[in-house]
Amino acid sequence: MGDHYFSAEPGAASRPATVDLVLRDLHFRLETDRGMFSPDKVDAGTRILLDSVPRPPREGNLLDLGCGYGPISLTLAARAPEATVYGVDVNQRALALAGRNAEAAGLNNVRFGLTEEIPAGVTFAAIWSNPPIRIGKQALHDLLTLWLPRLQPGGLAHLVVQKHLGSDSLQRWLTDQGWSTTRLASRSSYRILEVQARER
Repeated sequence: MGDHYFSAEPGAASRPATVDLVLRDLHFRLETDRGMFSPDKVDAGTRILLDSVPRPPREGNLLDLGCGYGPISLTLAARAPEATVYGVDVNQRALALAGRNAEAAGLNNVRFGLTEEIPAGVTFAAIWSNPPIRIGKQALHDLLTLWLPRLQPGGLAHLVVQKHLGSDSLQRWLTDQGWSTTRLASRSSYRILEVQARER
């Protein structure tokens, strides 16, 4: 498991690089490295998510679930400067780079950490995620079951998932679990799923 991006301590030898994230309103140059998700370019699903979803809430707490080296977190932080953005991952190498990328971008409203480092009482106005599908279906379900209940009333989660990696079955599972889920967009075999907070 050492070479997987969802390992806490990647076994791949370090090979630092940079990638550019160019959106209609933002341009970031991001440090990357081996042993994390999509180190050679910003993943197509991430770009589609960032191009497709509505602007995040202007304030409150926002979550990037599975943040990697930070492209989604930094976009949230830049588009909602009055909000506090939390980026969560298991990969220590990626978290360290995400922090450096935020500092280089001059974004001081973003915090990166492991699940246990995010205060238990923090709830979120929005969750954006390119979730780690390759951890396996049950582990993915456990991850979503852990975080989606922390959506605030009226909050929305936006998830990008490839069709051939199970976007449609994930939508059905979310609906079966009581989260109202719709397909917000479909592009280049990717689906953007919009998940509404459960009523409390």
